[in-house]
Amino acid sequence: MLEQGLLFTLILSFLICVLMSPIFIPFLRRLKFGQSIRVEGPQSHQKKSGTPTMGGLMILLAIIVSTFIMSSQFHSVNVEIWLLVFVTVGFGLLGFLDDFIKVVKKRNLGLTSKQKFLGQVVISAIVYIVLLQTGLSTAITIPGTTLSLDIGWLYFPLIIFMLVGTSNAVNLTDGLDGLVAGSSAIAFGAFAIIAYDLSLYNVSLFSVAVVGAVLGFLVFNSHPAKVFMGDTGSLALGGALAMIAILTKMELVLIIIGGVFVIETLSVIIQVISFKTTGKRVFKMSPLHHHYELSGWSEWRVVVTFWLVGLLLATIGVYLEVWM
Repeated sequence: MLEQGLLFTLILSFLICVLMSPIFIPFLRRLKFGQSIRVEGPQSHQKKSGTPTMGGLMILLAIIVSTFIMSSQFHSVNVEIWLLVFVTVGFGLLGFLDDFIKVVKKRNLGLTSKQKFLGQVVISAIVYIVLLQTGLSTAITIPGTTLSLDIGWLYFPLIIFMLVGTSNAVNLTDGLDGLVAGSSAIAFGAFAIIAYDLSLYNVSLFSVAVVGAVLGFLVFNSHPAKVFMGDTGSLALGGALAMIAILTKMELVLIIIGGVFVIETLSVIIQVISFKTTGKRVFKMSPLHHHYELSGWSEWRVVVTFWLVGLLLATIGVYLEVWM
């Protein structure tokens, strides 16, 4: 019965996103909510200018509707579901404001980094307060072992770091058609397996709902993309991924399963440090996916390669926590 519920959730979320797209995409186009492409980005991307963005709203709606329908049908809507929805919607709202400023106010940078960070910290603080009330352990476990370390009050800055860091990492990765959608499907699928193994069925159900939504979105987001998720989608997905890792107590496993996002972020950090200290760039352009583009790889080749790397890392993460 439970397995059927997960399958139905996957199908429902997928169908909601797919069926919504032919209505929603033309609506975004009529509102002239088109993506502005950075001048300093790859020249091949300039032809994408004007492609409808804020498609993340479709992902959010598919996740929320399917999660509440199926969780109330097969399980109770508990605090875990409310936390996951709160973080997803909260980070999605920050992304929406960022996208809105970009496309309506014609400011390509959207919200300032301070504004975005403040919003992310406020959401993280609320999450921590709620988790304290539920009695969630402040211990973190070493992947593949039974060793754990209780970090006490340091768990609060860890939550902030995870939510802010993961949401920004997914946001940085969102630079090629289908890259984040496919990578997210893999990462959330891995956490769905882990949550199911831990008997955290509501968390598993939510994870499956995300997989269905991003796969439905990928139908229209694969190269050449007809719609972009924008910060609305990428920030929401990053926040949700970190929240699932927190609820499953897989804080360190997130580094493995979300390895593609970690690598992309590290490439930006390395590039900035190298340029500021030596005046030289390590990569032709960061994040890393642009480096491979400028090295002559086709966009589709880069995306598929990153998906395969993500799949390998997700398999390792699941192996360490489920099969080892």
